[in-house]
Amino acid sequence: MTGVFISYARSTEAQAERIAEALRGLGYEVWRDDQIAAHQAFGKAIEERLTTAKVVLVLWSADAAHSEWVRSEASRARAMDKLVQLTLDKSPLPMPFDQIQCADLADWDGASDAPGWRKVVAGIADLMGYHAGASSPFQAGAPPLPDKPSIALLPFANLSGDSEQDYFADGMVEEIARALSRCKSLFVIGGGSSQALRATTTTTRDATRTLGVRYLLEGSVRKAGGRVRIAVKLVDGTDGAQIWADRFEGTLEDVFDLQDKVALSVAGVIEPAVRAADMRRTAGRPTEDLGSYDLYLRANFLHRTLARVDLLEAVDLLDRAIALDPDHGPALALGAYCRIVLVTSSWSDDPAGELSVARALVARALAVGDDDPEVLATVVIAAGLDGDRETALSLAERAVELNPGSSGAWLARGFATSTFGDPGLGVEQLEMALRLDPLSPFRANILGMQGFARLVQGRYGDAVALLRQSTQLRPEILMAHVFLAASHGYLGDLAAGREAIARFQSLTTITIRAFAESHPDPHVRGVILEGLALVESNGASAALPDRS
Repeated sequence: MTGVFISYARSTEAQAERIAEALRGLGYEVWRDDQIAAHQAFGKAIEERLTTAKVVLVLWSADAAHSEWVRSEASRARAMDKLVQLTLDKSPLPMPFDQIQCADLADWDGASDAPGWRKVVAGIADLMGYHAGASSPFQAGAPPLPDKPSIALLPFANLSGDSEQDYFADGMVEEIARALSRCKSLFVIGGGSSQALRATTTTTRDATRTLGVRYLLEGSVRKAGGRVRIAVKLVDGTDGAQIWADRFEGTLEDVFDLQDKVALSVAGVIEPAVRAADMRRTAGRPTEDLGSYDLYLRANFLHRTLARVDLLEAVDLLDRAIALDPDHGPALALGAYCRIVLVTSSWSDDPAGELSVARALVARALAVGDDDPEVLATVVIAAGLDGDRETALSLAERAVELNPGSSGAWLARGFATSTFGDPGLGVEQLEMALRLDPLSPFRANILGMQGFARLVQGRYGDAVALLRQSTQLRPEILMAHVFLAASHGYLGDLAAGREAIARFQSLTTITIRAFAESHPDPHVRGVILEGLALVESNGASAALPDRS
């Protein structure tokens, strides 16, 4: 359900977005027609949103008064008793809207205490169902949202029928809060700050406003005999939408081990889930007005495809993010990574220059974020691709130490270990990354890394199975095609090997042999080149046995 639907004339789009942002800052979900997806029918999308909205805010202007769309939307809102209206230029309102109270925002400068704006906010709150004395999005004293994803943990409900077991539910909240506090990209409020809400009937929206966060983690604990079931869910406080949910069961033989297990699992999933939710929210906003964090979110979403055009756009967004905030550690680290991928894929017009910039960004990222596991994990991949073995291995271990519940930290450690150390151990570390985030957007990358490790181990059949999954999920991953071709070469499946080479060459101008020769580890480089040679020589050399 949409909170506030904004109706306006195209000539006042800038004012409409300004008002929308002000309402979002108060915690409301806002919809404008610029958020219509490319595949949606224009009229149908507008009708659906207008029907489900709780409030329709009409922005009257001279052009809006002559717009059939605006007049139609206003008429429907009036008929459904959910109309709030304001004027942007004091032009005469069309009948019958000139007989309804209309707030004056003709000279509004964004001030929250302006009479016209207060009238708009009051009207919206009234239609939303807020009343005097209740917590509401514009309640005085409510803390502003932080400039990064924010989450509060509400007290878990004790469903055991034994009030003396409240201590167990509270302990579970504190363990999860402690695990989440390691995520430097999140602003976390622990259960202690929200204990006062236990006995109230506060709504999800009111709780987020009271605590000054966007997301809430709710849960329940049920104990029966020697077993316990813990259910948790993550919700968006602006609209109550559920983002993620799961449940865990275990015995009470080792209650502390169970608490650790749940806390680790929840922390591993919540960080990427919150980031994905923020990405979806940011995707509907115009890029011109975004701050550093929002620009970073867009780049983070784009770079995952590993496609040249998306990486180039991601670099531009990250440069803009860094210009706005030179100490934005995640943006600095991701900017370095994207540039190195462009260089290693031969997609850069100035590889030497890009590499120099990337290394400088790595240094800056570490200077401001050496205690941030997200920054360290990204730097690990960038350093590894750049051939910096020592940096990759040491930072990978530190990232996991800082946040053992981070899927990204385990991914980075598995990558570094597989590339420069023990492939078998690397596979186990990558498996941990998938356990912590089973639906990870980097699943294709993880499978590709596991396939690479199996190739190095000589387990060619296992390598092919993993690499095929990787290339099916993300055909743009160049390395997966290289490893797949080499694995087929060792198995003597030359036709499949040549097909993998052809797919690689369709993605880049660099030859597959030249790409393989750029691998930083000499032993691994030899393994890959020998497998490719078997394909290119049409099987002239005897294929090595599969040790799967």
